[in-house]
Order: sequence, then structure tokens, then C-alpha cells
Amino acid sequence: MIKYAKLSLLSISCALALTACSEQPSSANVGNTAAIWPQLKLPVRQDAILEQRISSLLAEMTLAQKIAQMIQPEIRDISVADMRQYGFGSYLNGGGAFPNDNKHATPADWIALAEAMYQASVDASLDGSSIPTMWGTDAVHGHNNVIGATLFPHNIGLGAAHNPALIEQIASITAREVMVTGIDWVFAPTVAVVRDDRWGRTYESYSEDPDIVRDYAGAIVTGLQGAADKDFLGAERVISTVKHFIGDGGTVNGDDQGDNIASEQQLFSLHAQGYVGGLQAGAQSVMASFNSWQGSKIHGDKYLLTDVLKNRMGFDGFVVGDWNGHGQIPGCTNDNCAEAALAGLDIYMVPTPAWKPLYHNLLAQAERGDIPLSRIDDAVRRILRVKLRAGLFDKPSPAQRPLSGKTELIGAAEHRAVARQAVQQSLVLLKNNDGLLPLKPTQRILVTGAGADNIGMQSGGWTISWQGTGNTNSDFPGGSSIYAGIAQAVNTAGGSTELSSDGSYREKPDVAIVVFGEQPYAEGNGDLDNVEYQRGNKTDLALLQQLKADGIKVVSLFISGRPLWVNPELNASDAFVAIWLPGSEGAGVADVIMANTDGSVHTNFRGQLSFSWPATPQQTVNRYDTDYQPLLPYGFGLRYGDASTLSNNLNEQLAANNSVAELVLFELAVKPPYQLILHSDGTTKVMDSSVAQLGNIAVRTFDKTVQEDARRLRFSGPAKVSLTSAFPADLRAHQEAGSALVIQLKRSGKVPDSVLLSMDCADSCNGSVNIAPQLQAMADEQWQTLSIDLTCFAKQGTDLAQVFSPIAISTDAALQLSLADIRLVPHQASTASLSCQ
Repeated sequence: MIKYAKLSLLSISCALALTACSEQPSSANVGNTAAIWPQLKLPVRQDAILEQRISSLLAEMTLAQKIAQMIQPEIRDISVADMRQYGFGSYLNGGGAFPNDNKHATPADWIALAEAMYQASVDASLDGSSIPTMWGTDAVHGHNNVIGATLFPHNIGLGAAHNPALIEQIASITAREVMVTGIDWVFAPTVAVVRDDRWGRTYESYSEDPDIVRDYAGAIVTGLQGAADKDFLGAERVISTVKHFIGDGGTVNGDDQGDNIASEQQLFSLHAQGYVGGLQAGAQSVMASFNSWQGSKIHGDKYLLTDVLKNRMGFDGFVVGDWNGHGQIPGCTNDNCAEAALAGLDIYMVPTPAWKPLYHNLLAQAERGDIPLSRIDDAVRRILRVKLRAGLFDKPSPAQRPLSGKTELIGAAEHRAVARQAVQQSLVLLKNNDGLLPLKPTQRILVTGAGADNIGMQSGGWTISWQGTGNTNSDFPGGSSIYAGIAQAVNTAGGSTELSSDGSYREKPDVAIVVFGEQPYAEGNGDLDNVEYQRGNKTDLALLQQLKADGIKVVSLFISGRPLWVNPELNASDAFVAIWLPGSEGAGVADVIMANTDGSVHTNFRGQLSFSWPATPQQTVNRYDTDYQPLLPYGFGLRYGDASTLSNNLNEQLAANNSVAELVLFELAVKPPYQLILHSDGTTKVMDSSVAQLGNIAVRTFDKTVQEDARRLRFSGPAKVSLTSAFPADLRAHQEAGSALVIQLKRSGKVPDSVLLSMDCADSCNGSVNIAPQLQAMADEQWQTLSIDLTCFAKQGTDLAQVFSPIAISTDAALQLSLADIRLVPHQASTASLSCQ
């Protein structure tokens, strides 16, 4: 039976009182707060002695010291000296930010930075304040920024496990590994209830059903912070953050940071349940969301942040912003936004150097009375309340805490065992013709596909780097790929395995396991127009069909951050398993799909869909919809011995229009399968963090419109930068469609007379055009669009049938150039900046 299959009161409310929860509602009836939002019974009550201590601290603080408590900069943009001078209340490391800008920073490096920042914060010599700071980090599926940490399945996989007790255990382990590095605060859990799987953050959600999200939120908050009546915020616990308040999973068309137009009743019944669960478990911080509700940006919505969350629901911790989210409020910028404080934001997350003008602007606005002192004092009281509850005033410094420096806990065997168990419980069996699974390990087994021996791919986004890209297996010491787990099981039993990247084999196998799916992505970068898998570029389907044509039984292991339309791939598979994003312990997959030596079941499937599986590429479908016709329903999941129910001839004619579509190469980040490669002095380097340098070329990320959506290239001599894939792309259809390479760029300073823009293929077939005249004609420090007809590259020698690097920029002289958006756009050749027709 499905644990959550019963109709709860909340589910009945969605199914009946609200008609269909996925319907687009009428305008919210703002103001009927008491009838919709409950007064929660929160387990952590205010203590009179602690409140008096806060009052005493506030009475001694200057206005400048109070404003500093409300500022949260990022480690790439502040120094220890800045902390000593300003006394920031908190700071963070964003995804892909590391101590010393070193992706391979050791736990000792993390501890050293935590200790230095702490000591600077309590040093009153410059700012007059000795209030300890706190460090926040995105440990969303384990301590995922730290090399060697245990990485658990992403939330969508954990939702399929339907096991809150396991979630609490995972959160507890995460807290321990975080505490080893001296960090106080975790930006988790994400409690979005996703209504449109085109959203690129779907994998950060446990389920489309708010029941699971509510229960899981309480479990993970308890695991991170400890139980309110037991070890609350003790020596092995961290402050948790329930995010993103509110409605991020319900935006129109699944647009990241878009508009949620739900009614207020739906906002509570669907999107607030994670906060009901998390706050009732004692969560001490809530992160405001990028999205809007009925056109109003949440960071500036006083009704939701203050009237609902703080006053009605009774939340007395602090509200922290998301990455420069305050700057998206109409009339605000990243460095000037009193409106957010007035709405109820307590801590401004302000990465980039914008923290300094924001600090001074907030100080001036408070001095003028634009922001009442009562609002400033309320924000600081909330921050101090959480710090005192967490014992930050009384605990030893980060380097001296009980778990600090115990590096044996990072990726400890007992932690990995729990992660492996989570993998086992998260897998969902969608198809199993003729009981093909479990596989006897005594067979000859071919393992192939892009994800077979790729721990980075199986771990997804928010893994070491922000987008989860640029990682190799060596970045996961102690982890196991899916192939490694299969090989161990088979070799132990006396069978044989062959690993192949392209499906070729030396000796015909008895069965082939194909591991394929989505490449890693994080917020924004994973948004889709429809949920068809590999639209217009079905290389994985070709691999499945090739093996089937050879008369080989095929087991598909599908890596994804959401259900996708895979009817052709399902038809080409004898067995099909949704393995989601299992994390560092890929061997857990083999535990389930491989039988014991005698053919008996080793570990049965227990995962069940917590998201409905789409019947068409355009379908948006959720449990309790009035018209509910998915391909596979919520709760589906075969067990060994169950008959396979899927047809072997699913409709494949429902695919989206396969006419030549835009090929996005860079939008917010480099799009897989491409990587940004630096070339200098005959060597190359993959850009695998926010900063990279090789010889004469240095590249770093920066914010143009949103977080890290642009790249700044600084040439000091002969060098090249390219977007390159290990496999060639056939761009002939784009040439036939009159496509142009369209780039948003900005020059800074002098441009040399030769700047080559190339499209590279195999040896001796690269074509280049000199774009120096176009750059020199551009205004300095202003974003411009440059477009080049693909025919220009073909005429210069590029073989468009086998393009490995669709864009490369090189020069022999000093040059600073910024890039923001790169794509191939059909029907733009005739109006291109460089037209070669």
C-alpha cells in the first residue's frame, strides 16, 4: 500500500473545496487572514530571561552595529578585515564558492575560515561589537560543497521513499558533517510543492502532494536542529532554514522566480504546508522566495512576511532573503532597498560588492526615519534571539567545538551506509517485462550510457559547484558510480561486466544496462518549455535501439530531476527504472537491480512515485486534478513479482515540434554537454568553479541580471576560451534553417586588432572570423548583441557536421570581454551583424 494514499483532510480540501489544485485561480482574497492561516503551536517558546538579555544587548548597540547584523555578504566578496571592521551578523558561501576560491579546499581550510571570521566578528577593536557572526551554507543533499562529503539522493528521490524517519536520519548526518567544518547554519529544507515539472528546481521538491512535504519538513528540521524538547541546537546540530517562502513551486508555466497566481486558500493548502511542518518542529529561520504572488514580489510583501508568517503563524525567528532577491522589488536595486526591511525582511543576502553601498544606504535610511527604528530593532532582536537559542554567544569558537576538525566524519562509512539505504528506497521500477529484473550476477553484462560511470551526473546540481557541472569521479573520494556498484556485485558472483561509452562491446552480452538522463543543472538553468526528453537530439534513444537491434535485452536506468516524457525510451527498454539523482553512493542501485548469486531477490524495490508521470510532453498533471490522466499515477511503483503494466507500444507521435529550435549554449550557465575550457601555453583547463585561471587567461562568474549569469574573460596574452563537448554536434540543419550564433557581450577597455571567434570541429577543419572591428565599434562597458551567420564559419573551413566547440574566442593581446547569453537562433542569418550569404 502507498503510505500517503489515504485522503487526508488537507487532500480532501484540495480535491473538493478547491476543485482542482492545479487550476489557475481567481485573485486572492487578501485580508481574510484568520480564516485561512492557522495560529501554530510552536515548540520553542520565548524565554523571559533570554528576552531581557536581548533587550540589554539592543540598548548597548549603535545603529551601525544593528544594520551590520542585517547584512549577509558572501565569502568571495568580503575579507576577514571587512568582518572586523563591520561586524556582519552573518555571511554565506554560495554554490561554487570555497575558502581561498579553491574547489578542493580541505575541511581544515573551511575550519580556518570559520575561525578567522568568528574571531574578527567578536573583535570589538574597530566596530565596538563582540556579537558572534554565523556562517550559512547550502547543504541541501549532504554537505554538498565539501569534497569527500556524503551526498544523499536529491529531494525528489527521497520523496519516492515515503519515509520521514529516514529523512530525519539524513538531516542529522548532514548536521554532523557541517559541524565538522565549523559552520552554524544550513539553508534547508526546500519545501516547494511543485505543480509544473518544467520548473528546473523540481528535484529540490519532495512531492507534488503537500502531505509529504509537510511531514518531511518537520523531519528534516528535527534532524538538523534536534528535537525542541531534547537536544535542540546542541553541539551536533545546526540552525535550519525552511525555504522558499512562499509558492516557489507553483509559478505560472513553471518559470523560475516567476509569478504564483494561486488564491490565498490555495497558497495555504498547497504551498504553505512545508512551513506548517517545519515551524511546528521549531525551525528558526525562513528564507524569502524570489517568486511573486499575484504580481507582488515576496521579498517586498509585508502581508505575507509580517502579517501572515510572523504575526498570524507566530514565527519569532528571522527571515533571510535569497541571493539579492531584495533587488527584484520594483523600485529597488541590489544596493538600495528599504522596502524589503519595511516588508519584514530581517537579513539581506547581498553577495557581490553591493553589500557595501547597501549597508550605507540602509544606515542612512534608518537615520532619516525611512525605516523606523522599531523595525530595525525587531529585525535585530530576531537575529539575536536565534543566535542565543543556538548558543553562539556561549559555545566555543568554531575551531574549538566538539565536532570541529573530526574529518573522519566527513563521508564516514556509517554515513555512506545511510545514503546507500536512501538510494535503495528511492528507486522506482516503471517497467519490467518478463521479470527481467533482478539480473543474475553470473551473466555477461554490458554497462553503457553517459551516466554509467559518472558520479557528478548521478549527483545532479548543487554538488560541489552551484550547477553541479565540471566535476569528475576524482572529486568524489569514497563515493561509487553506478557502474562500480554493478561491477562489484557481478565480479563477486563470477559474472563479467564490460563498460562502454557508446554501446559497443567486445563480446555480445547477455543483457545491457544503459544509464542515461539529464545532465546536472540548478535553479533557472533547468527550466524547460516542455517535458520531452532530448527533444530533437535523441542520442540516448539511438543507443537503446542499437542494442535492441542486436538482440540484446535492455535495462534502462534513468537519471533525472523530474518525470519526463520518455515514451520512445520506454518502448525501447525491456526494463526501466527511475533512479532520480542518487548522489555519491551509486552502488545502492546495484543492491536493488542485481539478484543474489542464486537468482533470488537481494533488495526489493520500495520506491513509489511522489510525482505523476506525464502522458504527453505538454502535460501538466498533479494528484487530485479533476482531469487526472497521467501515463503513470502518483504512487506507482512495481515490486518484484508484479506484472509489468506499461504497453510496449506507447504513443511516440506526441513529440513536440521537431523543427529546428534554438540551441542554447550559455544561458545563466554553460549548458551541458558543453564545458567552458581555458587554453593557454599549449595546456587546457576546465572552469569548474566561480574563478579559473590558466596562463594568459582568467575567467570568473559575476552577476549581470541574476546570480552568476555572466562570465568575465581577461586575456593578458595569447590564449583562447571555448565551449566544448566531448562529442560532436551536427549543425547542418541550423545552417539550412539560416541560423546565426547570437552572443550578448560587453567590452571593457581597448580592443586589439585581432579577436578571433571560431567554430571548431576536428583537426584542420576550424573556421574563424575576426570580430575585432565589431567590438571596437561598440560603446565601452555596455552590453551589446553580436550575431554571426553560421555560413561564415562554413566558408572559413568549419565542418558543421562535427562541431565540438560551437564557440571559441582567442586573441594574442590584452583584452577584457564579458559574455552573458550565447545561442544558435534559426532564421537570423540574414540580419546578423556578420552576414556571409
